Amino acid sequence: MTEAAKAPRVLITNDDGISSPGLHTLAGRARDHGFDVVVAAPARESSGSSASITAVEDEGRIRIERRELPGLDGVEAYAVHGAPGFISMIASREAFGPAPDIVLSGVNRGANVGTVILHSGTVGAALTAGANGARALAVSLDTGINTDRFEWGIAADAAMGLMDFLLEHPVGTVLNLNVPNRPSVPEYREATLASFGIVQTILAERGHQHVRLSISDTDEVAEEGSDFALLAAGFAPVTLVHPLNVSPLQGELPARMEARAEG
Repeated sequence: MTEAAKAPRVLITNDDGISSPGLHTLAGRARDHGFDVVVAAPARESSGSSASITAVEDEGRIRIERRELPGLDGVEAYAVHGAPGFISMIASREAFGPAPDIVLSGVNRGANVGTVILHSGTVGAALTAGANGARALAVSLDTGINTDRFEWGIAADAAMGLMDFLLEHPVGTVLNLNVPNRPSVPEYREATLASFGIVQTILAERGHQHVRLSISDTDEVAEEGSDFALLAAGFAPVTLVHPLNVSPLQGELPARMEARAEG
């Protein structure tokens, strides 16, 4: 980036909430990379919110609180009482200053791989950004269910390593990056989506007026070249995801619907 070039405006968001160390680390790396950074994240954890644009209203107004984040002096930060998809959407409407050129969502605690990324608030924020005129990257750290070591810096560095690549692609491009929780920078690998996620949801109990769910590690075997398989092999899989399906329908639609005979 030359001194004469305008620094891209970057929104940092997540679904783990404004207090997440992964969010703070990613924002710091983006600032040090030379981006014009603003942070806006849910006031509370919003995992599993997908691209939901729900928010808590008070007489038609959404509560937004200015925050000071550790190690991020001079970076504007906001806690929003809404889902990450909602935050991404209102950012495109200049709710936090100029609309972002790039949305970075993460670093999420736990991998987001396979078709279950449909339910991820981390990925949902990135997809919403892509549908609203920005480039976006969702980044997640494969921490597993139980761990006490988090390589947030490695994941954030991996995200920054994709910035030039992302900017070479057209507006609307959305990438999903997963990073092994290891103390060394991994190699990137282009990946497809696995047909399942890293954990599975199980119906543990069904009562007369309730159900209870639990989660467990999956025991399925991932397809070769999928994000699940590559992550397990120690690579950082990168998957292109699409905010909208704009592919044409195959074949011709019927010319008209047959009128139902009145009985």
